[in-house]
Amino acid sequence: MADHSYDYDVLVIGAGPGGYVAAIRAAQLGLKTACVESRETLGGTCLNVGCIPSKALLHGSELFDEASNGHFATWGITAEPTLDLGKMMAEKTKAVGELTGGIEFLFKKNKVTWLKGRAAFQDAHSVTVGDETITAKDIVIATGSSVTPLPGVEVDNAAGRIVDSTGALELSEVPEHLVVIGGGVIGLELGSVWRRLGAKVTVIEYLDQLLPGMDGDVRKESQKIFKKQGMEMMLGHKVTGAKVKGKKVALTVEKSAGGDEQTLEVSHVLVSIGRRPNTDGLALDQSGLQVNNRGQIEISDDFRTSVDGIWAIGDVVRGPMLAHKAMDEGHAVAENIAGHTGIVNRDVIPSVVYTYPEIAGVGLTQEQALENAGGDKAKVKVGKFPMTANSRAKANRDTAGFVKVIADAETDRVLGVWIIASVAGSMIAQAVEAMEFGATSEDIALTSHAHPTHAEAVKEAAIAVTGKPIHM
Repeated sequence: MADHSYDYDVLVIGAGPGGYVAAIRAAQLGLKTACVESRETLGGTCLNVGCIPSKALLHGSELFDEASNGHFATWGITAEPTLDLGKMMAEKTKAVGELTGGIEFLFKKNKVTWLKGRAAFQDAHSVTVGDETITAKDIVIATGSSVTPLPGVEVDNAAGRIVDSTGALELSEVPEHLVVIGGGVIGLELGSVWRRLGAKVTVIEYLDQLLPGMDGDVRKESQKIFKKQGMEMMLGHKVTGAKVKGKKVALTVEKSAGGDEQTLEVSHVLVSIGRRPNTDGLALDQSGLQVNNRGQIEISDDFRTSVDGIWAIGDVVRGPMLAHKAMDEGHAVAENIAGHTGIVNRDVIPSVVYTYPEIAGVGLTQEQALENAGGDKAKVKVGKFPMTANSRAKANRDTAGFVKVIADAETDRVLGVWIIASVAGSMIAQAVEAMEFGATSEDIALTSHAHPTHAEAVKEAAIAVTGKPIHM
């Protein structure tokens, strides 16, 4: 039943993956729902300038790379491709438009009101959107995140020389030499796009390895793969300044520990050192909320904030800044607001890097599992299986990578799964589902897997936890 003392039962601030899912689900559950969004299109960073356009360019650049760098020739296909970057960009834009338009259709279908503008709290149950004041019984903050700036390196997407992830998706030319600052997921994906299309790419990472937070074996192997593909690595280095001089950028770089300063002259720079929660302009203090020292809004397990009637999800709260995590939370928070039970298992959220090959993981790394076991290696069992021994990968001539299954030695329960393979992002789904149901490595090992498929490598790695794989 709607509460007529408010304009809406639920007001969602932000129409990214978390916000639009929360709004649609709340409306499906019979709640009068509105969603505030300041962009011209729905879908947030992910659909407009993140997940979707980057995957479109990754796919297009992969096709170009296969045609121009030998994979076609392996199969007896002669090709001399030429790049029409404008057409590739147009196809990317078309895909984005189809998906953002799809969200607008779903809003109309489910009777979600789109309030165009920026929201600012007046109190715990009312916000202003432009000149209008809107009240709601429950308000969900789903404002996402934005690029973390790097001191001394000023991003100017319009000029197109020093860009962030948004600008890197819109370059009008293939860079002669692109420096990617940050060896994380976004930098490696976008660096891969431009390397395939002909750019020289150098990755500068503060730490001594790529992909912080991922399993150690994955980090080492991925580094070898990217180097083999032609990416240059400057690990254990930091950028201290950048100056644009016409069509060049002069970067000052030194070792992370300090010293050994050098200057690099490059054509383009991508700043990709992370993202930070979007709370500026919300006037959170008017609602009674504050952010923690990481800029996040604190929540309980059911997404309630410290102020009754205000909830928060996605990149503005704890946990990985991932679109699917926000979507899960959006669905769950709507269920909770409607009086049902909405739960997200934060221990089983997959991560994927959409490079070639793809890199995916869920659960604990081997390092984390050992730490939890007090350093006792006897308490953790690991099974690995190389893609070179997988029949489908061998037939396709895409044998880079491996599958790694980490299990509790006593209970055999799977603690984590890590994969490098051409289709790792799809393969990880079975590991996520298995872990959600509390599977043991034996459960996966005894489950029939279709032959020949890449997924058989997961079965073989699971067998390797306690025995010897058949095909090794």
